[in-house]
Amino acid sequence: MDSSYEVRERISGQVFRCLPEQSVLRAMEEQGKRCVPVGCRGGGCGLCKVRVLSGDYQCGRMSCSQVPPEAAKQGLALACQLYPRADLYIECLRQVRTNP
Repeated sequence: MDSSYEVRERISGQVFRCLPEQSVLRAMEEQGKRCVPVGCRGGGCGLCKVRVLSGDYQCGRMSCSQVPPEAAKQGLALACQLYPRADLYIECLRQVRTNP
């Protein structure tokens, strides 16, 4: 039985699978997708900020300056600290650079 969840990014249309113990950002990187920018990977820089449009999830520690508690209650999260508990539909809030 597959215990992974589908993550779909609204703007790019990219879809990938994510395990419950894996952050959305890590799953995206491991599957070669580029729909969310990658920054510090530790919840501090805010580069991977997304809005969760639907689905159940948990978040690890995120910088309050990047995602204030009220914003988190409205679905804002950092993809590096976002762990799915169901299929997710997300929207990236920053443009992904295509140049190295």
